[in-house]
Amino acid sequence: MKPETKTPNAKALLPILLFLILYLGNGIYFEYIHPAEGQMGFYVVSVVLAFSIALIAAFCQNRAVSFEDKIRICAKGIGDENIVTMLFIFLMAGAFSGIAKEAGGAYSTANLLLNIIPGRLAVPGLFVIACLISMAMGTSVGTITVLVPIALAVSENGGISLLMCTGAVVGGAMFGDNLSFISDTTIAATKTQGVEMKDKFSANIRIALPAAVLTLIVLTVYALTGKAAVIGPFDFRILQALPYFVVLALSILGINVFIVLLAGIVLFLLAGALTGSLTYVSALSSMGSGLSGMFETMIVTILVSSIAALMREYGGFEAILALIRSKADTRRGGMFGIAALTAFMDVATANNTVAIVIAAPIAKEISEEYDVSPKVTASLLDTSSCVMQGIIPYGAQLLIAAGIAGVTSFSIMPYLLYPYILAVFVLASIVKAGAGSGKEKA
Repeated sequence: MKPETKTPNAKALLPILLFLILYLGNGIYFEYIHPAEGQMGFYVVSVVLAFSIALIAAFCQNRAVSFEDKIRICAKGIGDENIVTMLFIFLMAGAFSGIAKEAGGAYSTANLLLNIIPGRLAVPGLFVIACLISMAMGTSVGTITVLVPIALAVSENGGISLLMCTGAVVGGAMFGDNLSFISDTTIAATKTQGVEMKDKFSANIRIALPAAVLTLIVLTVYALTGKAAVIGPFDFRILQALPYFVVLALSILGINVFIVLLAGIVLFLLAGALTGSLTYVSALSSMGSGLSGMFETMIVTILVSSIAALMREYGGFEAILALIRSKADTRRGGMFGIAALTAFMDVATANNTVAIVIAAPIAKEISEEYDVSPKVTASLLDTSSCVMQGIIPYGAQLLIAAGIAGVTSFSIMPYLLYPYILAVFVLASIVKAGAGSGKEKA
């Protein structure tokens, strides 16, 4: 049975506008106008606090709906099967991330690959390593934290541009984060659209892989015109690196994500025990820390699900759909609408996972109306947020990379080849898909 169509009501979008004012407004102020000493400006106001205030505002709207009914609407939104599954996966991913880091997996994997790469190909090598590490870890921030110090050493030893090395790492980190089966962005994009991760991966790889190959070619040409760098040797333990390769292989084979994460946790426990990098206490505490690190993402998911449910009830989604209908008549237009909405939300929130969670329910309705398949919608959500998150100078990725490298985030932006090339391929895929269908909206 098709749900009742709501009357478009732009006022229902006020909670999101309030969130943007609180989060983006304060972020810009404390980052660029009146910097907060010793703290990144976009982290002065907690995203959880901003969304909590936005939810209160949503509850204050529409007095025709009782408080008890609003609670039921929120509970229904939070209790969606895909949202619950997503929350459970976040927990597993947190435990995996914590134990993998403590066991030394990321550093051993990076160092193993660095020892294989010829000195003349240092920059494209950093890009490839970042791609692989991020796909295995499922986090771009974690990858940047591990590899930018290495990029700094490569730059100093080989006389290579530090900005180019850093840009290559950030680009590779965004590639892996976009495709990884255990990335929170992949989890959010697939579960909110009700598709299998392997289906979203197959749609994504057609866009991301060509963009990565072109980036690699450009970086290789750059490297071959310069001089060789001294980038080794680096210490590593194969047992610490092996679990990441197993997790990567299982993910690509399409094994259930819960099984993949559980296998990764067990393998890292064994590797840590055999190499002495883990003790009973450190293993438990690291998994606990990893779980805690996911709490904010989970709370944001719950809050956004509640706000989205209320906005849908009040007619906010219909207002956005009415705007898209006025601008788009074909499937191509619907796809552009999904990409633009997601990109805007990422610019506003500076967090690709949050952007996807906000945009996803609206994107789902757009996809149904404009005959866009769920796997393509999930791919658009992930790639569009990846593009913007990889280039905004106030996002965690560039801020952390800039802090470690000792440069400004703005100075890295011209060297972010992969996000820019990915943006071109995303737009090309939309044009191609739309032209191939030519189907008018219903």
